[in-house]
Amino acid sequence: MPTRPLPAFQAVGLSRVPQYQKGMMEILPDRCVPVAKKELRQMGPVGYACWLSGMIFIDRRKKEEARETLRQAAQTMLQENMRIWVYPEGTRNKGKTLLPFKRGAFHVAVQAQVPIIPVVISSYQDFYSSKKKMFTAGKLKIRILPKVETEDLGPEDIPALIDNIRERMQETYNEICEEMRGGKEAGK
Repeated sequence: MPTRPLPAFQAVGLSRVPQYQKGMMEILPDRCVPVAKKELRQMGPVGYACWLSGMIFIDRRKKEEARETLRQAAQTMLQENMRIWVYPEGTRNKGKTLLPFKRGAFHVAVQAQVPIIPVVISSYQDFYSSKKKMFTAGKLKIRILPKVETEDLGPEDIPALIDNIRERMQETYNEICEEMRGGKEAGK
């Protein structure tokens, strides 16, 4: 794969589960477009606003179409100095461990030869009712991990890249959730 100097602001951001979208909006960098499942477009005004904002929609049932969409995203990142924001688990997760990561974001980063910036957000379980699908007041902790370079990596490096980043994100998730529990118990 040819290498060349890249602008420092191109990156693929990864964070844990879609419920964190409010927290995501607080840390979303300039010229960054989230990737979401195509069903989000059907959510009335929210879907329309997402479409107007340029959100990249993926049809998870049509793998070839999804791959082509991500390939185009990689080209757009380079041509228009854009970033993308991806939830690597690909779906909601109520568990305490990360689900296996989908490979798409990693392929995009390696294809575009841009760094990956992992973002980890603590659990929202204490203030989210899955039955009512409603949040109450609560706090999240967000930790942005050091960027992971993809320069000189090829498709054969993607499984190890995924494992390394997932492990770092899981360790960080455990740490910040423990910090949040400690703060709660101490009355903070």
